[in-house]
Amino acid sequence: MLRITIFAFCTLAVLAPAPAANASPNCMRDIKPYRLAGDTMEWSMKIAPGADCIQGLRWSTMQIYSVSVAQKPNSGELVLVGPGFRYFAKPDFQGTDTFTLVVVGKNRHTEGTSTVQITISRPGAPIVVSAVDN
Repeated sequence: MLRITIFAFCTLAVLAPAPAANASPNCMRDIKPYRLAGDTMEWSMKIAPGADCIQGLRWSTMQIYSVSVAQKPNSGELVLVGPGFRYFAKPDFQGTDTFTLVVVGKNRHTEGTSTVQITISRPGAPIVVSAVDN
């Protein structure tokens, strides 16, 4: 009887649905890569008040040495996560927010830096994505 009870319990544990994962979505889509050649990129993203997202900064041909915050956001929190960041919008987020990152690393065989300026807006607000090369 004890074996049947343990077997039934183990079977139910395996077949029971797993709780939903609360993974953060990527912050941006269709962004253009920087070159680590002294360039400055302007990226834009939309996020709802109280939401968060995560974004990697490494491209396939890059090795990232460091990422630092040159300008912090005013309407959210920014946490560096390895070669990327996680942005948390404040629950009362309105309008736009900005922050600036400096990325140092190697692209193929050339070492250098890039600056990434990110503008955040609420869903429904128009955003403009442009690249500025220095």
